[in-house]
Amino acid sequence: MILNERKTRHEHLINAVKQMMTAARTAPKGKGMDIIEIAAVEGDDIKILSDKTRELGEQNGLEFFIRDAKNILSAEAIVLIGTRSLEHRLNCGHCGYSSCGEKPEIIPCVLNSVDVGIAIGSACATAADLRLDTRVMFSVGLTAQKLNWLSGCRSVFAIPVTASSKNPFFDRK
Repeated sequence: MILNERKTRHEHLINAVKQMMTAARTAPKGKGMDIIEIAAVEGDDIKILSDKTRELGEQNGLEFFIRDAKNILSAEAIVLIGTRSLEHRLNCGHCGYSSCGEKPEIIPCVLNSVDVGIAIGSACATAADLRLDTRVMFSVGLTAQKLNWLSGCRSVFAIPVTASSKNPFFDRK
């Protein structure tokens, strides 16, 4: 039997995306509390995400949203990683307020932000180990957040993924 790489690439990529999601899930968490949510987007949902990202860019005059909207159309899948908001009640002051009670609800707990960052790093490291093309995009993550694709999450980030001869997510105009 002869396996043609071009015919097996998408299946391999989807399996790799699942490994990325597992890496994000198993990444270390501050205070050991798992409040990370992870999902993958593929197929027609990428176009929906692209259209909404473009719309947000046009509404807010953010050209890079429009650029990223076009850019993700080159992705075979997009990993979404977000964090639910949870006050850890440490009163550590790391957020800039002396206690959790003084911190406005809209300000995320620093541990939540760190947790999502570590999860993103673990997912991207896995993709790099598997030689996949990626880029972290907060613009597309914000769009997914506004679409409520990771229910209850704040600070959602997107990682478009593809396997091509040249990474389409860099050297952008």
